[in-house]
Amino acid sequence: MELLQNKVCIVTGGSRGIGKAIAQVFAQNGAIVYAVATREGSVEEWSEEFNKGVGGEVRPLYFDISDEKAVKEGVMQVKRACGHIDGLVNNAGVEFNELIGMISRDNMEKMFSVNVYGTINMLQMVSRIMGRQENGGSIVNITSMTALRGNKGQLVYSATKGAVISLTKSAAKELAEKKIRVNAIAPGLTNTDMMKQADPEKLQSRISNICMGRLAEPEDIAKACLFMVSDLSTYVSGQVLAVDGCTIM
Repeated sequence: MELLQNKVCIVTGGSRGIGKAIAQVFAQNGAIVYAVATREGSVEEWSEEFNKGVGGEVRPLYFDISDEKAVKEGVMQVKRACGHIDGLVNNAGVEFNELIGMISRDNMEKMFSVNVYGTINMLQMVSRIMGRQENGGSIVNITSMTALRGNKGQLVYSATKGAVISLTKSAAKELAEKKIRVNAIAPGLTNTDMMKQADPEKLQSRISNICMGRLAEPEDIAKACLFMVSDLSTYVSGQVLAVDGCTIM
C-alpha cells in the first residue's frame, strides 16, 4: 500500500542527507514530492534515475527559504502545477558549532535566518493553501535532540531548534481548526556526510550512549516523517517525536 498516493508534498533541504531520504521515501509511497534546494541542479543529480523505479515522483524546486518573496513564488508554483499541497517537511537547516565566547554574530544570524525564519516562511505560505482545502494537510518541522537536551558547543544551534519546537506547538493549536496537523521530528545522531567528517574517537563515545548501538540512518528519520504526513496520524498534532535510538542523556 502506498501511504501517500495522490498526495503532493514539499520537502526543504531536499537535495541530500535527511531531506533526500524523506523525498525518496515519500515518492516510493506514491507522492509527488517537490525537493527544495538552493543549488541549481543538485536534485537532478540523483532524482532523474531514482524516478524511474517509483510510483511517485521527485521534482526539483530551487529557492532560498529565508527569502519571503522567493518562498511565495516557489509555493505558488507547486499550487499552480498540482492544485493542492498535502504535506510540508521543513527540513532545511544550517549548523555552526561554536563554544560560548567564540560565537560569531554572522553564523548566528545565518542559523536563525534559515532554521527559524525560513521555517516560519514556509509554514505561513503553505498553511494558507492547506487552510482552503477540505482535508487540510500535515506539516512536519525537523528539530534536533539538542533542542531537548542541549549540547556543548551548540548554544545557538540548539536555541534555533528549540524555537522550532515552540513554533510547532503554537502552530498546531492555531491551525487545528483548519484541519492542519503540525508536528516535529527530533533526530538523534544521524549518518550523514557531515557526521562522516567527525572525529572517530569522539563519535564512538557518543554512539556508546545510544541504547540501540548505532547511528540513525536518514531513512529512519524519513519513515517517521512518512507516518506524520500520512493518514495514519490524522489525530496527532503538536507533538515532538524523538528518533534517537533511545539515547542516554
